[in-house]
Amino acid sequence: MKSILVIGMGRFGKHIARKMTELNNDVMIVDKEDSIIEDLSPNFTDAHIGDCTSETVLSTLGVRNFDLCFVAIGSDFQASLEITSLLKEFGAKYVISKASRDIQAKFLLRNGADEVVYPEREMAEKLAIRHSAKSIFDFIELTPEFGIFEIPIKEAWIGKSIAKIDIRRKYHVNIIALKSKNDLKPLPGSEYIFQKGDHVVVIGKPSDVFKLDEKNL
Repeated sequence: MKSILVIGMGRFGKHIARKMTELNNDVMIVDKEDSIIEDLSPNFTDAHIGDCTSETVLSTLGVRNFDLCFVAIGSDFQASLEITSLLKEFGAKYVISKASRDIQAKFLLRNGADEVVYPEREMAEKLAIRHSAKSIFDFIELTPEFGIFEIPIKEAWIGKSIAKIDIRRKYHVNIIALKSKNDLKPLPGSEYIFQKGDHVVVIGKPSDVFKLDEKNL
Protein backbone atom coordinates (compact mmCIF):
# COMPACT_ATOMS: atom_id res chain seq x y z
CA MET A 1 0.00 0.00 0.00
CA LYS A 2 1.23 3.48 -0.89
CA SER A 3 0.26 6.91 0.38
CA ILE A 4 -1.06 9.09 -2.44
CA LEU A 5 -1.83 12.81 -2.67
CA VAL A 6 -4.05 13.94 -5.55
CA ILE A 7 -4.40 17.69 -6.08
CA GLY A 8 -7.17 18.76 -8.45
CA MET A 9 -10.44 16.85 -8.72
CA GLY A 10 -11.22 17.21 -12.39
CA ARG A 11 -11.94 14.10 -14.46
CA PHE A 12 -8.34 12.90 -14.43
CA GLY A 13 -7.89 13.55 -10.73
CA LYS A 14 -11.11 11.73 -9.83
CA HIS A 15 -10.18 8.69 -11.92
CA ILE A 16 -6.68 8.50 -10.44
CA ALA A 17 -7.93 8.91 -6.87
CA ARG A 18 -10.70 6.32 -7.26
CA LYS A 19 -8.46 3.75 -8.92
CA MET A 20 -5.71 4.24 -6.35
CA THR A 21 -8.30 3.70 -3.62
CA GLU A 22 -9.62 0.56 -5.33
CA LEU A 23 -6.05 -0.75 -5.32
CA ASN A 24 -5.96 -0.36 -1.52
CA ASN A 25 -3.76 2.71 -1.41
CA ASP A 26 -4.15 5.45 1.20
CA VAL A 27 -5.40 8.47 -0.78
CA MET A 28 -5.79 12.13 0.19
CA ILE A 29 -7.68 14.37 -2.24
CA VAL A 30 -7.48 18.17 -2.37
CA ASP A 31 -9.38 20.76 -4.39
CA LYS A 32 -10.03 24.46 -3.90
CA GLU A 33 -13.75 24.09 -4.67
CA ASP A 34 -15.68 23.18 -1.52
CA SER A 35 -18.65 21.79 -3.48
CA ILE A 36 -16.41 19.27 -5.23
CA ILE A 37 -14.85 18.05 -1.99
CA GLU A 38 -18.26 17.84 -0.32
CA ASP A 39 -19.48 15.58 -3.13
CA LEU A 40 -16.40 13.36 -3.07
CA SER A 41 -15.58 13.21 0.64
CA PRO A 42 -17.93 10.25 1.38
CA ASN A 43 -15.78 8.14 -0.96
CA PHE A 44 -12.41 9.08 0.57
CA THR A 45 -11.14 8.93 4.12
CA ASP A 46 -9.03 12.06 3.70
CA ALA A 47 -10.42 15.02 1.70
CA HIS A 48 -9.39 18.67 2.03
CA ILE A 49 -10.54 22.01 0.66
CA GLY A 50 -7.67 24.31 -0.18
CA ASP A 51 -5.83 26.28 -2.85
CA CYS A 52 -2.48 24.49 -3.12
CA THR A 53 -0.82 27.44 -4.83
CA SER A 54 -0.71 28.82 -1.29
CA GLU A 55 2.43 27.80 0.61
CA THR A 56 0.42 27.93 3.84
CA VAL A 57 -2.12 25.41 2.56
CA LEU A 58 0.46 23.10 1.06
CA SER A 59 2.63 23.14 4.17
CA THR A 60 -0.22 21.70 6.24
CA LEU A 61 -0.58 18.59 4.06
CA GLY A 62 2.70 16.95 5.03
CA VAL A 63 3.68 16.31 1.41
CA ARG A 64 6.98 14.65 2.30
CA ASN A 65 4.98 11.78 3.85
CA PHE A 66 3.39 10.74 0.54
CA ASP A 67 4.93 8.19 -1.80
CA LEU A 68 3.33 9.86 -4.82
CA CYS A 69 1.91 13.33 -5.41
CA PHE A 70 -0.33 13.87 -8.45
CA VAL A 71 -0.89 17.38 -9.78
CA ALA A 72 -4.05 16.74 -11.79
CA ILE A 73 -4.96 20.31 -12.71
CA GLY A 74 -5.78 20.77 -16.38
CA SER A 75 -7.53 24.12 -16.74
CA ASP A 76 -4.96 26.36 -15.03
CA PHE A 77 -1.42 25.60 -16.15
CA GLN A 78 0.09 28.41 -14.06
CA ALA A 79 -1.41 26.87 -10.93
CA SER A 80 -0.17 23.42 -11.95
CA LEU A 81 3.34 24.79 -12.44
CA GLU A 82 3.36 26.60 -9.10
CA ILE A 83 2.05 23.58 -7.20
CA THR A 84 4.56 21.26 -8.84
CA SER A 85 7.41 23.55 -7.83
CA LEU A 86 6.11 23.99 -4.27
CA LEU A 87 5.69 20.25 -3.78
CA LYS A 88 9.36 19.67 -4.45
CA GLU A 89 10.32 22.60 -2.23
CA PHE A 90 8.35 21.01 0.61
CA GLY A 91 10.12 17.68 0.11
CA ALA A 92 7.72 15.63 -2.02
CA LYS A 93 9.32 12.30 -2.96
CA TYR A 94 7.83 11.87 -6.43
CA VAL A 95 5.63 14.32 -8.32
CA ILE A 96 3.52 13.36 -11.35
CA SER A 97 2.01 16.32 -13.18
CA LYS A 98 -0.58 16.50 -15.92
CA ALA A 99 0.15 18.29 -19.20
CA SER A 100 -1.72 18.75 -22.45
CA ARG A 101 1.18 19.99 -24.61
CA ASP A 102 4.90 19.32 -24.94
CA ILE A 103 5.83 22.88 -23.95
CA GLN A 104 3.91 22.43 -20.71
CA ALA A 105 5.76 19.20 -20.03
CA LYS A 106 9.11 20.95 -20.47
CA PHE A 107 8.24 23.62 -17.94
CA LEU A 108 6.83 21.11 -15.46
CA LEU A 109 9.95 18.95 -15.66
CA ARG A 110 12.19 21.98 -15.21
CA ASN A 111 10.19 23.04 -12.17
CA GLY A 112 10.28 19.80 -10.23
CA ALA A 113 8.01 17.22 -11.86
CA ASP A 114 9.53 13.75 -11.80
CA GLU A 115 7.08 12.56 -14.43
CA VAL A 116 4.60 14.19 -16.80
CA VAL A 117 1.50 12.49 -18.21
CA TYR A 118 -0.75 13.41 -21.13
CA PRO A 119 -4.01 11.58 -20.32
CA GLU A 120 -6.09 13.09 -23.15
CA ARG A 121 -3.38 12.61 -25.77
CA GLU A 122 -2.58 9.08 -24.61
CA MET A 123 -6.25 8.10 -24.75
CA ALA A 124 -6.64 9.66 -28.19
CA GLU A 125 -3.59 7.78 -29.52
CA LYS A 126 -4.83 4.51 -28.03
CA LEU A 127 -8.27 4.95 -29.58
CA ALA A 128 -6.77 5.91 -32.94
CA ILE A 129 -4.65 2.76 -33.07
CA ARG A 130 -7.49 0.51 -31.90
CA HIS A 131 -9.88 1.83 -34.53
CA SER A 132 -7.37 2.09 -37.38
CA ALA A 133 -7.34 -1.70 -37.59
CA LYS A 134 -10.15 -4.17 -38.11
CA SER A 135 -9.77 -6.13 -34.90
CA ILE A 136 -7.40 -4.78 -32.27
CA PHE A 137 -9.05 -5.37 -28.91
CA ASP A 138 -6.52 -3.60 -26.73
CA PHE A 139 -3.26 -1.69 -27.03
CA ILE A 140 -0.51 -0.54 -24.67
CA GLU A 141 2.22 1.75 -25.98
CA LEU A 142 5.69 0.80 -24.75
CA THR A 143 7.69 3.26 -26.87
CA PRO A 144 6.81 5.38 -29.91
CA GLU A 145 7.85 2.40 -32.05
CA PHE A 146 6.62 -0.64 -30.11
CA GLY A 147 3.46 -1.68 -28.34
CA ILE A 148 1.52 -4.62 -26.94
CA PHE A 149 -1.63 -5.62 -28.83
CA GLU A 150 -4.47 -8.06 -28.23
CA ILE A 151 -5.80 -9.46 -31.49
CA PRO A 152 -7.98 -12.44 -32.46
CA ILE A 153 -6.33 -15.32 -34.28
CA LYS A 154 -6.92 -15.83 -38.00
CA GLU A 155 -9.44 -18.48 -38.99
CA ALA A 156 -6.70 -20.24 -40.95
CA TRP A 157 -4.69 -20.71 -37.73
CA ILE A 158 -7.36 -22.87 -36.04
CA GLY A 159 -6.04 -26.38 -35.49
CA LYS A 160 -2.44 -25.38 -36.18
CA SER A 161 0.40 -24.90 -33.70
CA ILE A 162 2.26 -21.69 -32.94
CA ALA A 163 5.36 -23.31 -34.43
CA LYS A 164 3.47 -24.21 -37.63
CA ILE A 165 2.17 -20.67 -38.13
CA ASP A 166 5.67 -19.26 -37.46
CA ILE A 167 4.27 -15.85 -36.53
CA ARG A 168 7.58 -14.29 -35.56
CA ARG A 169 9.23 -14.95 -38.93
CA LYS A 170 6.19 -14.22 -41.07
CA TYR A 171 4.77 -11.19 -39.29
CA HIS A 172 7.68 -9.80 -37.20
CA VAL A 173 5.73 -9.87 -33.93
CA ASN A 174 6.22 -12.00 -30.83
CA ILE A 175 3.45 -13.78 -28.92
CA ILE A 176 3.75 -13.02 -25.20
CA ALA A 177 0.41 -14.42 -24.03
CA LEU A 178 -2.67 -16.26 -25.14
CA LYS A 179 -6.28 -15.57 -24.16
CA SER A 180 -8.70 -18.46 -24.40
CA LYS A 181 -12.22 -18.20 -22.96
CA ASN A 182 -11.12 -15.31 -20.72
CA ASP A 183 -8.16 -17.31 -19.36
CA LEU A 184 -4.75 -15.72 -19.84
CA LYS A 185 -1.77 -17.99 -20.51
CA PRO A 186 1.58 -16.15 -20.49
CA LEU A 187 4.32 -17.30 -22.87
CA PRO A 188 2.52 -20.25 -24.49
CA GLY A 189 4.72 -23.03 -25.83
CA SER A 190 5.35 -23.45 -29.56
CA GLU A 191 3.38 -26.72 -29.49
CA TYR A 192 0.12 -24.97 -28.53
CA ILE A 193 -2.69 -25.66 -31.01
CA PHE A 194 -4.88 -22.65 -31.76
CA GLN A 195 -8.58 -23.03 -30.95
CA LYS A 196 -11.57 -21.12 -32.27
CA GLY A 197 -12.10 -17.92 -30.28
CA ASP A 198 -8.47 -17.60 -29.15
CA HIS A 199 -6.82 -14.21 -28.91
CA VAL A 200 -3.08 -13.61 -28.92
CA VAL A 201 -1.26 -10.84 -27.08
CA VAL A 202 1.69 -9.78 -29.19
CA ILE A 203 4.51 -7.28 -28.96
CA GLY A 204 5.68 -5.48 -32.06
CA LYS A 205 5.51 -2.39 -34.22
CA PRO A 206 2.04 -1.01 -34.98
CA SER A 207 2.79 -1.15 -38.70
CA ASP A 208 3.52 -4.90 -38.51
CA VAL A 209 0.42 -5.57 -36.41
CA PHE A 210 -1.70 -3.62 -38.92
CA LYS A 211 -0.29 -5.75 -41.74
CA LEU A 212 -1.08 -8.91 -39.79
CA ASP A 213 -4.59 -7.62 -39.11
CA GLU A 214 -5.17 -7.06 -42.83
CA LYS A 215 -3.92 -10.49 -43.94
CA ASN A 216 -6.30 -13.39 -44.32
CA LEU A 217 -3.71 -16.05 -43.46
